[in-house]
Amino acid sequence: MPKKIVVVEDEPNITEAISFILSRDGWEVSTHANGETAAEAVRAAAPDAVVLDVMLPGRSGYEILQDLRADPEFAALPVLMLTARGQKKDRDLADRLGATRFMTKPFSNAEMLKALREIAGDLD
Repeated sequence: MPKKIVVVEDEPNITEAISFILSRDGWEVSTHANGETAAEAVRAAAPDAVVLDVMLPGRSGYEILQDLRADPEFAALPVLMLTARGQKKDRDLADRLGATRFMTKPFSNAEMLKALREIAGDLD
């Protein structure tokens, strides 16, 4: 059974690229672009992992991560945070809020797959 992942990203080109590489790798991918409803979309999908952009319309990825970590059912959900800004303060905040991994855009396809396989476990 394929692992499920939710990609929360508001840039269509990035969403499409991530969805393509993950689908090709065997993941069942769903996407969401609105920060205000992202936590609900993740809860509804009950994924094995989440790719979460920091800058989203409505609410930031940091706020969404806080919501997920406050929910016992999703407190341990692997979350890969993505950002165009890779400053130390951004990484530190993501770590404090419970991000499993932090990745700066642009990233390579191989780098994305490796990170997700590590945090969510290899596909069988």
